[in-house]
Amino acid sequence: MARRDSSKRSGAPVQQKRVRAEGMDETGELFPHEERTNNRRQLPEVPEHDLPAPPATHGASVPKQWVKFLVGLLLLPPALILTESFFQAFTSSIHNGLLANQSFGCFAAGILLFIILFVVVPRKVLMLPYVFGHEVTHALWVKLFGGKVANQFHVSLEGGHVMTDRVNTWIVLSPYFFPIYSVLSVTLYGALSLSAHLIDLLHQGSDLATGVASLRWVLFLLLGLTLAFHLVFTFLLITKGQPDLHYGGTFFSLMVIYLINLLIITGLLLVTGKSTLWYDFGESLLRNAEGFVELCGRIAAWIYVWIQEFRAGLGK
Repeated sequence: MARRDSSKRSGAPVQQKRVRAEGMDETGELFPHEERTNNRRQLPEVPEHDLPAPPATHGASVPKQWVKFLVGLLLLPPALILTESFFQAFTSSIHNGLLANQSFGCFAAGILLFIILFVVVPRKVLMLPYVFGHEVTHALWVKLFGGKVANQFHVSLEGGHVMTDRVNTWIVLSPYFFPIYSVLSVTLYGALSLSAHLIDLLHQGSDLATGVASLRWVLFLLLGLTLAFHLVFTFLLITKGQPDLHYGGTFFSLMVIYLINLLIITGLLLVTGKSTLWYDFGESLLRNAEGFVELCGRIAAWIYVWIQEFRAGLGK
């Protein structure tokens, strides 16, 4: 959620925005609303102001919320097509021995490990790394868009926030579609693998790259664990009505979050499956897109006929 706090530097007022995630209250409820009772710990208070209204224009303008809702509608067909293609590819992969693949087996083991942790470990213990990753993701995307992150970086079981001079849709929604711990796992493995290859080039006879490659199963185990962690807590966050979703419109935000997470899961399926899966998935994608277009054509034709019949009925 984005809020502004007025502070001064060198005598000039600077507008900062708070990007904040709700946490879990003492009853164990995930992501409660902002209201807190007096006997609960208060998050740092800052003066709150509404976001500034867009500059006045002389002509009529379309509200951004309407534009983003329209964009959300345009994202709906790709989401439906990709969803159908994903389940077809997954079912086909299961029949072709996906479960016997070591990479997928380690990935599934990571998911199972998270389920065990989710059941056994107290929810509050899992909340702290989630809130920390949530706020770090906000800060990272602020930097990607050229913004600045102030020193006010708060993380606790009740929630967290970062203070920044810039907020946009991608910054606000980033923790919901950017699995930071999964990205960190891939980055560390990639850096380790690259370093091993460089050492092998510099020192003939060294075989560190082979040793690193043998640890690939650890990478997929961590990917399964961290991605399950990301998806489960993202779902819990959304179901509790996080204010972040209102920034760009709830429907648009949900479509962006769903589509990007589905692309990530689809990519992992293609990576862990057989090489022929890429070709089969591409064919499935084209076939489902053609089927969707044909369905839209049939619906449009039915609506046209219905309108003609309705008008003829009025003429009588």
